[in-house]
Amino acid sequence: MDIKTLSIIVIGFALLTGCATANPAPPTPTQPAPATSTFISTETPAPLGSTPEAFTAIPALTFTPPPVASNICADAQVTTLIESLKTSMLTSNGELLGSLVSPTNGMEVRYVRNGNPITYTAEQAKFLFETTFEANWGAQPGSGEDKIGSFHDVIVPELVKIFNQPYALYCNELKHGGATYNPVFPYEDDFYSVHFAGSDQYGFLDWNTWAVGISYENNKPYIYALIQYFWEP
Repeated sequence: MDIKTLSIIVIGFALLTGCATANPAPPTPTQPAPATSTFISTETPAPLGSTPEAFTAIPALTFTPPPVASNICADAQVTTLIESLKTSMLTSNGELLGSLVSPTNGMEVRYVRNGNPITYTAEQAKFLFETTFEANWGAQPGSGEDKIGSFHDVIVPELVKIFNQPYALYCNELKHGGATYNPVFPYEDDFYSVHFAGSDQYGFLDWNTWAVGISYENNKPYIYALIQYFWEP
C-alpha cells in the first residue's frame, strides 16, 4: 500500500467519525405517566347533610299550639265567649253568634247527646236566627220520633231556657244530675259544661246541661261544638 492510498483511507475514516459525532443517536424515549381519569358529574350536587340520616326538617314557626286544659280553665276569654253565646241566644244576634264559631272547623250542634250532628260554618251561623231550613236532629228519647225543625225552632229555645236558669260552669267536666245512660263528651278537645242542677219541684230530674266545645285559633277561643244532655226515661 503506497502513501497516497493510506492517506485516502485515513481521511475517509476521519470523515465517518465526524458524522457520527454530529448526528448522535436519538435518546431513549421516556414512558409517559399513565393518564388520570377525571369524572365530571352532570347531576346537581346534593346539599350538605341531605342524606336521610343527617337531614332534619325545620318546621315553619307559624303554628301556635292550643293551650292545655289547665289554661283554658283559667282563661277569662273563655268565660267571655260563653257570655257572648248567651247574649246571642237571648237577643237573636246572628252576627255575634257567627263571630263565636270556629273559622276552621265550624260548629257541630246536637239537640240530644246521641242525635244527628249538624255542622254550621261561621258564615252560616250568622243566619241561624232567620233561616227556616229544617234539619233532622235524630230520635227523641222516650218517643223515638225524629226531631225535625230549624235551628231557630229547635236549638235556640233550649239554650235560651238554660241561660235563663241559675246555671253553673264546669271546665272539662260533663256535669249532670243523674242519668239512665253514661254521659260522655264525644270529642278529645276542651269543653265547658253549662249546667242547671234542676229543681225540687221535679226531684231535680229536670237538670239540663249544654256542653260547649272550645278550641283556640291564633290564641283566641272559638266554639266548635254544642251538645245537650238531660234526664232520659
